[in-house]
Amino acid sequence: MSNGSELGEFLRVRRAALQPEDVGLRNYGVRRVPGLRREELAMLAGVSNTYYTRLEQGLGTNASEAVIEAIARALNLNRDERLHLFNLARPVTKRKRRAASRPDRARTGTVRLIDSMASTPAVVLGRRSEVLAWNSLGHRLVAGHLAFDSPTDPVERPNMTKMLFMDEHTRALYVNWAEEAARAVSSLRLLAGAASNDQELTALVGELTMKSPEFAKLWAKHPVQNCMAGKKMMHHPEVGTLELNFEVLAQPDDSGHRILMYTADAGSPAAAALLLLATTPDPATPTIKNTASFPVNRSANAVAADFSSDRAAGPCKYIFLN
Repeated sequence: MSNGSELGEFLRVRRAALQPEDVGLRNYGVRRVPGLRREELAMLAGVSNTYYTRLEQGLGTNASEAVIEAIARALNLNRDERLHLFNLARPVTKRKRRAASRPDRARTGTVRLIDSMASTPAVVLGRRSEVLAWNSLGHRLVAGHLAFDSPTDPVERPNMTKMLFMDEHTRALYVNWAEEAARAVSSLRLLAGAASNDQELTALVGELTMKSPEFAKLWAKHPVQNCMAGKKMMHHPEVGTLELNFEVLAQPDDSGHRILMYTADAGSPAAAALLLLATTPDPATPTIKNTASFPVNRSANAVAADFSSDRAAGPCKYIFLN
C-alpha cells in the first residue's frame, strides 16, 4: 500500500463527508460533487489550494505536523482518525523498518495467562488480526469448527478478519454481522495505516478486496476506529444466543499482540451459556499434560511468576494497556 495514495484517498473520503454548514461555511446551492471543495478545505486548514491538492493526489507525504494537525481540525477528525492521518502522512523512509524474522508466535507467558482463565474466552491476536493462540473456551466460542492447534501453523493459522468475511461458520456466529464487519474493517484500516510497509498485511487486504465484495465496499469508505471494548451479540451453534462484553488488551512492546477477552454480565443467560460451554467436553481440544503445574484457580502472584522466565530475556514491563 502506497502511503501517498492512501493519504489522498483518506482526505478525499473525509472531505466528501463534510457539508459547508458542518464547518461554519455558507452553502450557496447545489454542488456538482458532494462535500466540501478542495479550496474550502485548504482555506479552513490555512494552506494553499495547490499544496492541499498535491496531498490529495498522493504527491506529497512529508507535510509538517502543524499542517497535518490543521487539516485534521478542518476535517473534524476524531482521535482515531487523527492518529490514522498522522500515520499516513508520515514518510515511510522515516519509519523503523522491521527486519526479516521468524514467523510470529504468542509469548509463552501470554499463553499461560489465557490458559489460566478457564472461565473466560480469550484469543491472542497478532498485528494482522491473525490468531496466535486461544484458550479452550476462546476456541470453543469463536471457532470450534477449526482444530484447536491451528494457530500453531504460521501458514494455515486462522485470521479473525478473514474468517468474518469468508467463513460461513463465523458469519453465522454474529447476530449483527454488518456491525461486526464494519468494526473489523475500521480496526484493520488503523492497523494498515500504522504499518504501510507490511507486505503480509497488504496481501491480506488485497485478498479480501478481491474475494469479498462486502469487504471491498467497506474498505473503500475508509472507516477508522480503534475498537478496544464493547458488546457482541453471538448465536453459538451449541448454546444459543449470547450477549457478551469484549475487551482488547494490547501489550506495550512493539509486537502488536493483543488479547481479546469475552465476559458475560453476572447472573445473565450468557453467563450460564458460557458455563455450559466451559463444562461440556470439547473433542477438538487436546488433553493438557502436566496439569498439576498449571492449576485452574491461580493467584495473581502465581500468574505473575509465569512471566519470570521471559523477564530474563530483557527489561520488559508486563503491563497490559487498553
